[in-house]
Amino acid sequence: MNKVPLTVAGAEKLREELHRLKTIERPAVIAAIAEARSHGDLSENAEYDAAKERQGFVEGRIQEVEGKLSNAQIIDPKLLDADGRCVFGATVELEDQDTAAVVIYQIVGEDEADIKLGKISVSSPMARALIGKYAGDVAQVQAPGGIREYEVIDVRYE
Repeated sequence: MNKVPLTVAGAEKLREELHRLKTIERPAVIAAIAEARSHGDLSENAEYDAAKERQGFVEGRIQEVEGKLSNAQIIDPKLLDADGRCVFGATVELEDQDTAAVVIYQIVGEDEADIKLGKISVSSPMARALIGKYAGDVAQVQAPGGIREYEVIDVRYE
């Protein structure tokens, strides 16, 4: 399987989730199954069915997170020699050429992307247009409404 880029913060978040799933969620589900079993007949026991379903979800999520971490290529933008260029993990301040609105995005991995938090996926049209650009460059982004132009104001590695 190919390596998937992940920021240091994204990897830490996945590690925390994995720890929570293994130390809190898994034992809680096991306890719920034991409790439901103690109520007798399992064929008509909704609590038991719900606990088993929850167990399947938790175990599946543990496998998914472990898989993501094992295939992750953790990239710290502070350690890259990017020389002011827009790269994976960089935080980019942009000005929309049409509206003069200023936006700030961090280019992150697929699983970390959250537009509400200003994190865009490295595979998004916006990030693909920005990669390799320097402050002062203009990036053309293919948007649903046509081509939009953004001037790169600043590139930071946080």
